[in-house]
Amino acid sequence: MSFAATLALIAAYERGLPWAIAGADTSAGARIALWGGREIAALILASLVAGLATTPYAAYHFHRLAPYGVLANLLAMPVISVWVMPVGILALVALPFGFDAFFWWLMGLGVDWMIAVALFVASLPGAVGRVTAFGTGPLLLCTFGLVLLGLLRSPLRWSGAVAVVAAALWASRVPVPDVYVADRGDVVAVRGTSGRLSVMRVPSSDTFAVREWLAADADARTPKDASVGDGVTCDEIGCVARLAGGAIVALPFAAEAFEEDCRQAALVVSQRTAPPSCGTRAIDRTVWQRTGASALYRTATGWETVVAYPPGYDRPWARAKPLTDAAPPVPATARATSRDATPRTEDLAPED
Repeated sequence: MSFAATLALIAAYERGLPWAIAGADTSAGARIALWGGREIAALILASLVAGLATTPYAAYHFHRLAPYGVLANLLAMPVISVWVMPVGILALVALPFGFDAFFWWLMGLGVDWMIAVALFVASLPGAVGRVTAFGTGPLLLCTFGLVLLGLLRSPLRWSGAVAVVAAALWASRVPVPDVYVADRGDVVAVRGTSGRLSVMRVPSSDTFAVREWLAADADARTPKDASVGDGVTCDEIGCVARLAGGAIVALPFAAEAFEEDCRQAALVVSQRTAPPSCGTRAIDRTVWQRTGASALYRTATGWETVVAYPPGYDRPWARAKPLTDAAPPVPATARATSRDATPRTEDLAPED
């Protein structure tokens, strides 16, 4: 984000700001400059340019936009430049002599102003713009467009603007998952007829995954709000929810729920091991231990699945599991009695 902002600022100032500095040498322009007109114009331009350049990356990583960023910078930056930073330098100079406390207090007043500005802007209607999650394709295309706009000097640079617009359209048309499954099989989010996610979860599960799913879905609801109603039905042995097309997704808690769920549901998710006789798609303990979290898209022929740890995935911070860690196949002679495997205690415990 900092690289994008720096490139955009350098490119903008390199090309000049005739609308902001025209007439500055005249008496009228000089009077405007004395009142800070040029400084305010430069601050607004810098906020707009840097904000627009970092918007794609903020949207990709955090699924949020800051539409009032210019207003916040306009209110806070003069205080930072004129008050906070100079007083902070004076405090450092006075520190060896023991006279720094007064300057830190003065600096704190400026910091209090910054906090007040942040709270005020955040309280405005529409202060948080939410964006549906999109992949790396639109982000790379947008980055390519920003590079063209910032580095090229010929009229060809405007092709970068075309690339940025194409990336925005691409990002807005990215399909959204129909089902999310947490990495421990204890939380499931289903997109119902309303187009919003409805959450089913084991009572002992946490809500971290739900918060991330709602943010990626540009949904302002809390995990608690998403777990109430909207096509979700629960009892003491499990939960079921319906997709927009009417297909059922089941989250059984107990072994006795598998028989009906495997017969009626299009997808069964469980912390337990599904019985071998289960004839529907199942994401059970033998699956999510190897794949981690999953996002599923309903298709005409079944399910298209994107997993956190696909085959061959190996990173320094997430090593691939040895083949010996995979669940062993169930012998044919044991299938009749291996209807369900009770989860281990560590499987059911919520993560920190």
